Amino acid sequence: MITVAVIGATGYAGAELARLLLGHPAVGKLLLASSSAEGETMASVYPNLLGGMGGAALPELRFVSPDAAVAEADVVFSSLPHGIAEEHAARTRPRGALIVDLSADFRFGDDEATFKAVYGKPYRHPELHAESVYGLPELNRAKIASAKVIGNPGCYPTSASLGLFPGLAKGLFKTEGIIIDAASGVTGAGKELTRTTHYSEAADAIVPYKIGEHRHGPEIERNLAAMAGRPVEAIFTPHLAPMGRGIVSTIYAPLSARIEADSLRELYAAFYAKEPFVRVLPAGSVATNRNVRMSNYCDISLHLARGGKTAIIVSAIDNMVKGAAGQAIQNMNIALGLDERSGISMLPPAF
Repeated sequence: MITVAVIGATGYAGAELARLLLGHPAVGKLLLASSSAEGETMASVYPNLLGGMGGAALPELRFVSPDAAVAEADVVFSSLPHGIAEEHAARTRPRGALIVDLSADFRFGDDEATFKAVYGKPYRHPELHAESVYGLPELNRAKIASAKVIGNPGCYPTSASLGLFPGLAKGLFKTEGIIIDAASGVTGAGKELTRTTHYSEAADAIVPYKIGEHRHGPEIERNLAAMAGRPVEAIFTPHLAPMGRGIVSTIYAPLSARIEADSLRELYAAFYAKEPFVRVLPAGSVATNRNVRMSNYCDISLHLARGGKTAIIVSAIDNMVKGAAGQAIQNMNIALGLDERSGISMLPPAF
């Protein structure tokens, strides 16, 4: 059994990690760390987790300091804003513990120039970035298996990348002219309230934002280039949708050669045949966030535009699970040699 710490456990992704890890069969002890809630009981902040581990009430489980959690844990999940996880990794790495970072700190590996251009900060521990692995299992599973520092992907890049990987890998899509329109629930903006996430602003509107400049754009293009084996240009536009959780990406990919819809679907099904969390939907189905809610699945539906020159791919995930906490646990499972599905094999609820 392992001891696991979640740092930043009062945020949305941290809360989802707590919910999932409390039911993980390999987790013997869970440490929830929060500077703002240190000393408070878990039940006072997360009433939904009152049942706790194994069905036993855990009113005595209290939030601890990040330093205390890092010192004891075999696995550390850092669920904090970017720019902070590096310091936790620097303290964790010397004693051999695994760190999985849900911020952007380790998503660009040793490419400090791109990270600095996107996030405006230099690396303080470049040696950690040199050994870090980008944690998208469908792209880097073999590298994740031996990693000690894992950068969990962004939620938008996860949905967009999985939607495009098979066509790019097989040379079916052109590497220019790809358009990704993606809508996310408000949890994707984090727990801190802003004007755009206030109920009166978000409830009755679908709002495009950071058009042409969203920081997930370079991460998406990097993933697509890794799969295609050459640079890929994609236009990415995110939208804030009036829902709590979920991402739906509608992707337009110009075809390099004509293909029938059934053949396109067969290509995708074959590519993802051994992936436990990617579901290629049958003809006539459309991927939607409702059908992946509270699960680690990515649903993909495939369509052709009239005229047959453009593939339209719809890729749906739960941004809090496959887009954050669930994928982080999937990475932990792979790195520790556990069943990849442990603790995250739940099916989505019907409603």
